Amino acid sequence: MKYANNILETIGNTPLVKLNKITKEVNALVLAKVETFNPGNSVKDRMAVKMIEDAEADGRLKPGGTIIEGTSGNTGMGLALAAIVKGYKLICVISDKQSKEKMDILRAVGAKVVVCPTDVEPTDPRSYYSVSKRLSEETPNAWYVNQYDNPSNTLAHYEQTGPEIWEQTEGKITHFVVGVGTGGTISGVAKYLKEQNPNVKIWGVDTYGSVFKKYHETGVFDENEIYSYITEGIGEDILPKNVDFSLIDGFTKVTDKDAAVFTRKLALEEGIFVGNSAGAAIKGVLQLKENFKPEDVVVVLFHDSGSRYVGKMFNDDWMRERGFLDEELTKAEDLIKDHADKPLVVVRTEELVSHAIDRLRKYKISQIPVIDANGFVGSVDETDLFRSYVEDKDIAEKPIREVMGKPYPVVTANTSIEEVSKLINKDNQAVLVDLGNGRHHIITKHDIISSIK
Repeated sequence: MKYANNILETIGNTPLVKLNKITKEVNALVLAKVETFNPGNSVKDRMAVKMIEDAEADGRLKPGGTIIEGTSGNTGMGLALAAIVKGYKLICVISDKQSKEKMDILRAVGAKVVVCPTDVEPTDPRSYYSVSKRLSEETPNAWYVNQYDNPSNTLAHYEQTGPEIWEQTEGKITHFVVGVGTGGTISGVAKYLKEQNPNVKIWGVDTYGSVFKKYHETGVFDENEIYSYITEGIGEDILPKNVDFSLIDGFTKVTDKDAAVFTRKLALEEGIFVGNSAGAAIKGVLQLKENFKPEDVVVVLFHDSGSRYVGKMFNDDWMRERGFLDEELTKAEDLIKDHADKPLVVVRTEELVSHAIDRLRKYKISQIPVIDANGFVGSVDETDLFRSYVEDKDIAEKPIREVMGKPYPVVTANTSIEEVSKLINKDNQAVLVDLGNGRHHIITKHDIISSIK
């Protein structure tokens, strides 16, 4: 009989899959190393188990201990599987930009999840780096994994992933392309492949808001490059010890939008349902196509499963909110289709200013049309209203007609976006669109800006 003694024995030996449609512009054979076939559905299973086994061997992790790690979700899943099999407790510290699916999955496999803010410095006591360290110091019999600087991370890929790729390509691989986060995958695979053939080129995929590309090219750690980004699993605002820049031939950066769009393309064009970093990786391959020749064998690694991003990249509303859906927006009605079903918030001429202020707060809006029995007769703007209120507290009890501005222009649903844009200026903060049957909606500067691709 053939069977695994536990789930950990099923890690590795993931398939190489030829890409066809999405890489039709690439003049080379492109093969995807699909790591979602691991039991935890990501490449991180490999190094999670390796780090635990090495910590057990040298006594850092003791029986019945608590494993603590800062993770974007995938390493946490790998650690959780090993913790279950080996009898450890697990605390995962995760940033709030990670998908809800990742957090729910970690809890489902027994991990305690601590959520930290994304937009803080790594040294901030609230950051997931700092919280992980603090919890490891406060928790009895705890071991802090620290995947960023733990050499077992790189070693796992030197011992497993690199040899698998070499064997699967029969040594014909010429380029390896992979997203870079902790650096373990790229450094471990690169070390092994370059030992077999020094001419193999190693390309890292970085994201905007991360420091890797510029640091590799200039040796400068530029803090001005660090800002919040959406892409998960790649890029960093620190320099992990596992990133061996000497083994990397170059980096290419991929935008959040392209990473999200190409994640969906992989599912629709190749039938490969993988995660956000895979979208970034395949877009990286396309950006690097000038480096490839017809006889080349390019291997790109897909880190994790698309199931962890169902509420994000695979959700039309989420994509649309961020301007990631390439929809043709040409008319006034296109600008409001995401909220056209919501009633227009208005205020009447005889209502008090305090009522308008309450409405601005309640609905989190900046402009309100003013109506009377005959229709639209004026407008109220947040800035003007609050300025008047600061100057005269009694204004709150005055009727709206005493403070309202001129009414907003009214356009038809078919009016072009260009014409609508011309109507919005410093003297006129919004436009009303007539949707027919007595229905109107408001278009603001925010709607115009959101339509820009």
